[in-house]
Amino acid sequence: MKRYPIFRVFRREVGLLIASPRYLLLLTAGVLLVFVLFATMTSEGQPLRLPVGVVDLDGSYLSRRICHELDATPGVRVERVYQNHLEARRDMQRGKIFAFYEIPKGTYNEVLQFKSPRFVLYNNSAYLLAGTLCYKQLATMGMLATGAVQREVLRKKGFSEEEIMGLIQPVAFETHNIRNPWINYGIYLMTTLIPAVIAFVALMHTGYTIARERKRGLRSWMKKAGGNGLYALLGKMLPYTLWYSLLALTANLVMFGLMRFPMEGNWGLMVLSTILLVWAAQCVGAFIASCLTDAPLTMSVCALYSAMSFSLSGFSFPIDSMPGFFQSFSWLYPIRHYFLNYSHIAIYGGGLHESWPQFCALLAFSILTVAGGAMLQWQLKVDNRRRSEKRGKEVAV
Repeated sequence: MKRYPIFRVFRREVGLLIASPRYLLLLTAGVLLVFVLFATMTSEGQPLRLPVGVVDLDGSYLSRRICHELDATPGVRVERVYQNHLEARRDMQRGKIFAFYEIPKGTYNEVLQFKSPRFVLYNNSAYLLAGTLCYKQLATMGMLATGAVQREVLRKKGFSEEEIMGLIQPVAFETHNIRNPWINYGIYLMTTLIPAVIAFVALMHTGYTIARERKRGLRSWMKKAGGNGLYALLGKMLPYTLWYSLLALTANLVMFGLMRFPMEGNWGLMVLSTILLVWAAQCVGAFIASCLTDAPLTMSVCALYSAMSFSLSGFSFPIDSMPGFFQSFSWLYPIRHYFLNYSHIAIYGGGLHESWPQFCALLAFSILTVAGGAMLQWQLKVDNRRRSEKRGKEVAV
């Protein structure tokens, strides 16, 4: 085995890793912390009993009933009933509540006079998840309150219950959430975000190790690889490929096993997709570090690329709704292909015949490693030529 250059570089990298394991341990602890954070935050499926407020300017039976019904909703709780708009707005700006209803004065009298009172809903969208959930709950309760008011008005006009329901809700809708009937945000967030974080860490770590090696000098590293840049990159990447693939597979085992997230397709295909995601991310990191000689610039480019991948993967905003320019760039990010594989395999139960384009795309990132290896060999030749010219000048002097 000592004759194989890749093994020599691999053994050398393992020795360096054992001698200085701080960076790997910190990154692993970060991944575990993110996993525990999202697992505990979404343990109930979605946030419950979010604080909201009501500005009750009417003080009538109807307004008190609306407050009671809002507080009985499982998604929100009425934190406080305010007497004016400024107090509610101040608490929402301070983060004490995420939304509030304003019931204007004379609402109940307008209902008795067969008029149409207006409720005003204020929502803080700065908190994306909390604001969206509060808006959904309060908007639903607003529609129900409107239906209740209409029912009371129609009753006073002498309509029967069947006629009232036909006027209020002429068409009944049924909603079926595919593969996630519980509306569990853990299933939506963790299955994509956790592999994305692991891929991000693998990319950054690969770029860091290569940049650190280049700062020391290429000669010792390339000597172990027999002067072959591709062997040098492969031997350096493999220890981290094994480690981060193990982390990703453990995370999937916990999510789809212990936490019982839906898995309709073949488990082996998801395992293969996870390993290829880590490998593709490392290939990108190796290519960036091979092209840039400055270590801080390398880390900055890796961080920028990873940050863009969260936006262009498609799980936070539909790719089809983006401008065509950004749609074409979405295919340059491994997490995009992993997300499509997860949708085809885990959610819809598809097989390899549906996911093979994404598997081929993930494998295609290996070309970057070949290009990075060629770049390292070229830079080594440049360094050797400069060193020879320098020695020639010293001898001439």
